[in-house]
Parts: sequence; C-alpha cells; structure tokens
Amino acid sequence: MFHHSKDLQFNARVSRPDPVFANILLEQFGGENGELAAAMQYFTQAFGAKQPHPDKYDMLMDIATEEFSHLEIVGATIQMLLKGINGELKDAADASEIMQVLDGNAAKENIIHSALTANPHFVMLSSGGPRLANSQGIPWCASYIHSNGDLTVDLRSNLASESRAKLVYEHLMKFTDDPYVKETLSFLMTREVAHYKMFEAALDTIQPNFPPGVLQADPRFTQQYFNLSPENSFEGPWNTGEMPGMGKDWELIEDPITFVKVTDGLTDLPDRKAEETEETEALNIKMSEEKSAEVKSSEPEGIAQWSEYSNEI
Repeated sequence: MFHHSKDLQFNARVSRPDPVFANILLEQFGGENGELAAAMQYFTQAFGAKQPHPDKYDMLMDIATEEFSHLEIVGATIQMLLKGINGELKDAADASEIMQVLDGNAAKENIIHSALTANPHFVMLSSGGPRLANSQGIPWCASYIHSNGDLTVDLRSNLASESRAKLVYEHLMKFTDDPYVKETLSFLMTREVAHYKMFEAALDTIQPNFPPGVLQADPRFTQQYFNLSPENSFEGPWNTGEMPGMGKDWELIEDPITFVKVTDGLTDLPDRKAEETEETEALNIKMSEEKSAEVKSSEPEGIAQWSEYSNEI
C-alpha cells in the first residue's frame, strides 16, 4: 500500500528558468535509463522474488519506491525550469521573471524557438509539463524493462541499469550551470551508486549465482577463447591464464577456422572432458531438484494470500 508524502526526498531547487535544459532532463523522466524505467523494473522484478526470497522482495520494493520518489524530483525540477513559459512568457510581458535572465525580445524568442525545436511535443501537447517521453518526444516504452524471472539475472541487469543512469546524470551536469540543479543531479547520481552497491550485496547473498539459471555450462565449450581478429591481437586475463573463479585455464584458439574444421564443427573433441561432462549432467539434476524444492517449499499451502495483516494500529 503506497503512501505519498508531498515533501520531496531531496529539496529540489532551481535558480532561474531554463526550458532547453528542462527538455534535456526529460531523459531521466521518460527516457530509457530514467527513473520511471528503474522504478518499474525493480517493481516488476519484486513479484517473482517474493518466493523464495522475501528479503530481496523487500529490498526491490524499497528501491522501486525510492525510484518513484526520484521521478517526482525530476518532474518537479523540470516544472520549475519551465517557470514562465506558459504564462508571462507567452504573454511577452517584459516584467516576467524569465525576462530578467534574458536580454530583450530577441533572446526570449530564441529560447522559445530552442525549446520548440528540440521537442515541440514538450510545450504543445503537455502545456509545458513533463510527459512520459524522452528529450526527443519518444514515448516511454515497457521494452525498457528487464525482468527475467531469475533473481540473479535481474540483479545483474540492475547493476547495469544503475551504471547507465549514473552516467546520464554525470552527462546532464555538463549542460547546466545552475548550482541548485547541479546539486539535485548530484544527489540523484549518488543514489544510483548506492543502489548499485545494494544490488551487488544482494547478489552475493545468493549462492551459487553463476552460471545464471539452473543448467550448468557444457565443459567442452566453456574455456575456449576464439581469436577471431588475429591481426594485432592482445592477450589478457580474458583469454590466458586461469578463468576468474572457475579453477580452470583458458584455452586460446589461435586458428579458429582450422580448429573448427579439424573438430568437425566442434562435435569431435578430445574425450578428456568426458568425466567433467558426466559431473555436469549430475549437477544439472541436483540443481534442478534443489531449485524446484526451494520454490515449492516457500509457497503456502491452501489459499494463496500475499499479505498477513496485523490488527495493531
């Protein structure tokens, strides 16, 4: 049950109108890496996480709700940056606040033209308020959301989402010189970093969490690195030495074309992996049973009920 407080989580402030930057800031309102996308991603992921991970359900709902509060901060900032564009600015009143930061009618017309050119929907369809669209007027789309039903996959998606959002805020700060707006953007950027570490910590509590899902990787193909750009090639921990956390070494295939031909399209490989293959098949059965039992044991018997209400007030 959601409860809305009219006080923002962070006291967003704006020193002067800036409709052009307001349009740019729409990226974090209705854009692919914006706050609405983050809120809906974590909100939808939470449903599948409740059983058998009620603690992660709690975390995802908390962060999703905070993302909604960040959406409100971004929307409020956009609205404040548009101060004057619908009233005094349209009336061309020289005494309007926006005229105080511009140099005459020509400058006023230029800023209106810039805002309209960047995204005409911004001031025509919404009367100057934030819409669920990005800075180019492209409507928000549910395809931005990554919710795969496997909590380890979802948490890794969230790490990437927070990373992208952090970079967007970092870039946005380059396009405004308003100290109050920069302060708000810095707060929002920092919370992306905080959420990243929350998701990282949550992922670490789920063991094993690699590979994602239930089935294990086929040991015949796990270690091979195909050198498919042979000119001026580089070696590093991604193709030589021990694989991270695997206890195995990479197999660098210097001549992939010949290797594929000799092995009949990777179907005729040495039998030295036979024992590992048997172990993998046994582990697949074991993991399938464990994961299935984990989910079934967390589901209540009889009538399904999402919440348990307390009579205490």
